[in-house]
Amino acid sequence: MAEFQHPFQTLTIVTRQSNGHSDVLVAAAGPYLYSYAAKSGQRLAVWPKHIDPSHTVAALPTSDVDGQAPPGKKIKLSPVEDGADNGSVPSKSDSNGSLTTWTNIPILLSTSNGKHVVAMTAEDKCIRVFEISEAGEFLQLSARNMAKKPCALDLTADDQIILCADKFGDVYSLPLIPGEYVKPKTQAKKTKPVATPLTVHSKRNLRSLEQQHLQAERAEKTQEEPEEKTVLNFEHELILGHVSMLTDIVAVTLPSTEGNHSRNYILTADRDEHIRISRGIPQAHIIEQYCLGHRSLITKLYVPPWAPHVLVSGGGEGHLLSWNWSEGRIHQTVPLDEVPEEAVVSGIWGTEVKSATGSAQVIFVAIESSPRLLCFTFESDYTLKLHSHLQLSGNVLDLVTSGPNGSLIASIDAVREQGTGGSWRTSAVSPQTLAERIQLELSSDVLSISAGQDSITESLNAAGTSNIPATLDAKQRKALDDTVYNLGNLRKRTFDD
Repeated sequence: MAEFQHPFQTLTIVTRQSNGHSDVLVAAAGPYLYSYAAKSGQRLAVWPKHIDPSHTVAALPTSDVDGQAPPGKKIKLSPVEDGADNGSVPSKSDSNGSLTTWTNIPILLSTSNGKHVVAMTAEDKCIRVFEISEAGEFLQLSARNMAKKPCALDLTADDQIILCADKFGDVYSLPLIPGEYVKPKTQAKKTKPVATPLTVHSKRNLRSLEQQHLQAERAEKTQEEPEEKTVLNFEHELILGHVSMLTDIVAVTLPSTEGNHSRNYILTADRDEHIRISRGIPQAHIIEQYCLGHRSLITKLYVPPWAPHVLVSGGGEGHLLSWNWSEGRIHQTVPLDEVPEEAVVSGIWGTEVKSATGSAQVIFVAIESSPRLLCFTFESDYTLKLHSHLQLSGNVLDLVTSGPNGSLIASIDAVREQGTGGSWRTSAVSPQTLAERIQLELSSDVLSISAGQDSITESLNAAGTSNIPATLDAKQRKALDDTVYNLGNLRKRTFDD
């Protein structure tokens, strides 16, 4: 009997700029990263590679997987693997062999030069940077554990800095390739007891006061510095903060105009319906603008590469908002037809399709735990026009542009029933559908969009991923569901809920 397999939770494409090197599709499923040849769908590598991907991964702990602490108090680090200089693969022993201490990898990024991939492993709050070899192998360069769980990552335009937004409202900047860390020196605080023998009367308190004076004198003589607890032992900088939980972050560069240089900005969204426009590093503390107009939480921000002055935002409302973000002005309210009021936008993506007679830009919108994609055309007046609803075989988890003429690959959840985030299908099929091709065609200025299988997605599906344990109880299944479908949990609760 076939077993369920972890779906691709997130996808990214590594675009090669060197001649003779094909693009690489990188996917995260459960605790593993997979790389595939983008032209054929052939699997190239799995990370961590010391774990047999055919083995069933460990069952999820029943504790809150979205908490801010790792499930175990101690993490045993295995020997440095793949030449990692300051990060290695955490592991623990089990009857099934060596298993990871994280259960999912919710965030993936790739650099524009096609050399590096950035991944965030969930439970250990670790940002990992990989070099992708010519053969598609993962070479881990660094592993940096953040103090608070990251909720969104992005890269600056030059690919040199990682922007990390966490659930406590802070945004940190980290170098993509960390150098040698030098702990900043802090001057010891000289403290002296405030009390005197005139204000302390009991014998016990007088003895305590005498001891305090002696300790202060010894510390002053030896210039002792109290040991400071170092939370982050790598180069980092706190660049901006919100008073609410952050939900998304986007780094944007506005191209140069006549007489002006290009300018960098950081766009951040939070749970309290705010979108903040900050200057880029090193002036990220300067707020340029706010985009205010949402009435519920904001979950996704998208800036089309062909129109960097436009922002499309979505969240827990029945519509999208299109902005001229540099002015903080709403350009259009875009209704999401036939979408339930409680639905949450889980993704916004864009692509461009060309033909001999013209081109078209398309915006795709996914709703959490829904198999439908809403397809909008991006018009010449910067408005969005609904083109069609695209029905896929399972809930849509992620999209990535990969293939000729703007076609995309969609990751599909074939574990849960369509339209639900917690009702599992009664039985698995083999091979399980992990991906579908979204094909775009522009003929005589008429755009057609279709979904189905091609040779590449069939190869992805045939290769499969790691199995989900068949022995999971209801509580463990719920924990697994929450790693994939968690945006709805961010919605504020009212007294009537």
